[in-house]
Amino acid sequence: MEIKRDIYLQQLIQRKDNGMVKVITGIRRCGKSFLLFTIFKRYLLEAGVDADHIIEIALDGIESEELRNPKVCFKFIKDAMKDSGRYYLLLDEVQFMPRFEEVLNSLLRLGNIDMYVTGSNSKFLSSDIATEFRGRGDEVRVHPLSFAEFYSAYDGDYDEAWEDYMIYGGLPQVAGFQSDRQKAEYLKNIFANVYLKDVVERNKLQGFAELGILVDVLASGIGAPTNPLKIANTFASQRQMTYTNKTVSHHIDCLVDAFLISKASRYDIKGRRYIGANLKYYFTDLGLRNARLNFRQQEPTHIMENIVYNELLVRGYHVDVGIVEIFCRNDEGRRVRKQLEVDFVVNQGSQRHYIQVVYAMTSEEKQVQEFRSLRSIPDSFKKIVIVNGSTKPWRTEEGFIVMGMKHFLLNVDSLDF
Repeated sequence: MEIKRDIYLQQLIQRKDNGMVKVITGIRRCGKSFLLFTIFKRYLLEAGVDADHIIEIALDGIESEELRNPKVCFKFIKDAMKDSGRYYLLLDEVQFMPRFEEVLNSLLRLGNIDMYVTGSNSKFLSSDIATEFRGRGDEVRVHPLSFAEFYSAYDGDYDEAWEDYMIYGGLPQVAGFQSDRQKAEYLKNIFANVYLKDVVERNKLQGFAELGILVDVLASGIGAPTNPLKIANTFASQRQMTYTNKTVSHHIDCLVDAFLISKASRYDIKGRRYIGANLKYYFTDLGLRNARLNFRQQEPTHIMENIVYNELLVRGYHVDVGIVEIFCRNDEGRRVRKQLEVDFVVNQGSQRHYIQVVYAMTSEEKQVQEFRSLRSIPDSFKKIVIVNGSTKPWRTEEGFIVMGMKHFLLNVDSLDF
């Protein structure tokens, strides 16, 4: 079963021959190697590139052990370039090679090689790429399967696919399994024996047990604002464990660096500034999150929110959590200040959208509650409410757009309504 990853293929095509190192980043097992060695290589061949002008190296394979030596690898690549024609280097898991930056920067100076590399760790954060490659690194971030990608290869109807995706997520390997038991066991195993061990070994962390509990706390609280101090206090009060907020903060950063989780900052919409406290954390793949909790906590609203957040990232948006401050009367009639939350403030260039995610608006009271924060935003950018189900987009009298999750996920331009 081959699942199309057209959004990433197009990003690679757009960057082809741009004189920069294309760095493909993302969580382990999300399909980076398949994208590079199968999908992109096929494109190159169909575009007329000769097979002997495509150099493939997978540094995590035993057959490439000698090539992990930077000088040996540089010589191997240079010797493979037999003429002055254009060559394409596809280099997988480049972090296995020390001093890889020097090798790639040296190859760039040859002038007739276009390079594409993958990596899975903190060496490949977008904030580091410009430094590592002296301003000549160009990131393509790959995520687990979006729902549209997952559904394109799913043997069943939308409702069945949606339920499966909410529980088991979008890792490509999981999408190919037939039984629920196989999916669950795979997810539990790789979380404990691949992802967490990876984080511990790369960052030389002490306290594997504490890290595991921290992951459980974050998994239980997706979509809920928190901060390292709150988490440290939880460890002290509920588990009688000493886990300082400084250590909690460092461990969270390690999980973000490994692409296991993402954090969304809180943005004061009226004040036009970021609020430092109480970030929100979301899991890159919900199957991994659910497996960590033994598939016990299946709150549909929070899971929907996580899926929408991931989808917005896939589409290239910058995503924050919005805060709108209002003044209202309390029960005693006194004027008080109150903060309302907007699930997501979504930016792309000069474009901005405000998005609320709602499992269901079954009553007028619920509708008033969900629209209240949007009504309090003092600008005219588009305001969207995404609800569970197949509702086609419609516009309220106030100009708010309401659309079903199905329409949002299966139409890449759904926010343009």
